[in-house]
Amino acid sequence: MRHKKAGVKLGRTSAHRNAMFRNMVTSLFKNEKVKTTDVKAKELRRWADKMITLAKRGDLHARRQALSVIMEKEVVHKLFEEAPARFGGKNGGYTRVTKVGFRAGDAASMAVVEFTVPKAESAAEADA
Repeated sequence: MRHKKAGVKLGRTSAHRNAMFRNMVTSLFKNEKVKTTDVKAKELRRWADKMITLAKRGDLHARRQALSVIMEKEVVHKLFEEAPARFGGKNGGYTRVTKVGFRAGDAASMAVVEFTVPKAESAAEADA
C-alpha cells in the first residue's frame, strides 16, 4: 500500500525522477511555461509552488534550499527578485495546469503548466 507516500514514481529511478523535475522546474521559471504530460505537470506544480514559497520567504536559507533544486543560479536570482511582488498577495495556487490534448505518438494526455499571475499584471500592481 502507498499510504502517506507523496509524489509519483513514473516508472523511473529516484535519481532520474529528481533530475527530470529539477530540469522541468528550472525551465518553468526560465520560460514561464512548460508543456509536458498531464501526470508530470501535476507533480511539477508541487515542485514549483514549493520554490515560490521559498522565494517569498526570501532569507538566505530559503535561497540555498532553492539553489539545491533549481539548476541555474541566474534563474534563482530572478525568482527571488520577482516572486515577492508577483505572488505576495497569494497563499498558494501559484501555478495552473491546462490540458491541451493528446500527443501524436502515443496518445498521452498533454498539459501546459504556467503561472496564475501574469508578468505584466504583477508589474502593474507594483506600480499602483
